[in-house]
Amino acid sequence: MLKPKVSIILPNYNSHQYISDTLDSIINQSYKNWELILIDDNSNKNTREILNNYIKEKNIKIIFLKKNMGTAFCRNYALRLSSSEYVAFIDSDDIWQIDKLEKQVNFMIQNNYLFSYTNYSTFRSNDLNKLLKVIYPPIKLNFNDFIKNTSMATSTMMVKSNLAKKYKFTRTKICEDYFYKCRILKDLDYAYCLKKNLTKYRITEDSLQSKKFRNIYWVWKINKDYNKLGIFKNLISVIFISYNSIKKYGFK
Repeated sequence: MLKPKVSIILPNYNSHQYISDTLDSIINQSYKNWELILIDDNSNKNTREILNNYIKEKNIKIIFLKKNMGTAFCRNYALRLSSSEYVAFIDSDDIWQIDKLEKQVNFMIQNNYLFSYTNYSTFRSNDLNKLLKVIYPPIKLNFNDFIKNTSMATSTMMVKSNLAKKYKFTRTKICEDYFYKCRILKDLDYAYCLKKNLTKYRITEDSLQSKKFRNIYWVWKINKDYNKLGIFKNLISVIFISYNSIKKYGFK
């Protein structure tokens, strides 16, 4: 039986330090029936030069935008271009284990799941081989769970295509993937975790604790403007998200 195709969505901006590691981890997947749609958000010359080394790969489609449009636009654009049974997401500084797609596709088919995610490990930006911690998200998440515990990493997600393409990422400055996950989870009973460590999540300067207050502000704003949460439920959400973030990453 022909294995289902997976569209991989990758927004990219000025990632010349990391993008080769990310792309190589996709190309080297044991599962071969995939297409990568990379939307480059008007990156610098160094990044474009690296991407040009991959442009002839038969499974890779790279689109260079003429002006910076933001991560949400890039993801939404790539979703419109996708033509597969499943959609997977990866950020331009994260890395997949060689069997990530194979194990996750099998997991979804065997259980007839529409939305899944996996465990992942963190590592410092300059040390790929020194893993800091393995993150174990809950075995399943619904909307009410997720607005208290956002430990589902975007780079671990896989979604049935007709569901993934039904919604758009919000055009907010950051946390654009938060409401996207919320919106899908409102439609489902649960998303389910494949309890295997299949992704490496890079801790960069943007991941430091000093930036997390800004993230909490945007979660609050998205909860109010998009999720339509009342003040009390919104407060409970940001308190629990902050607590779970400290449990995952500490204060660094």
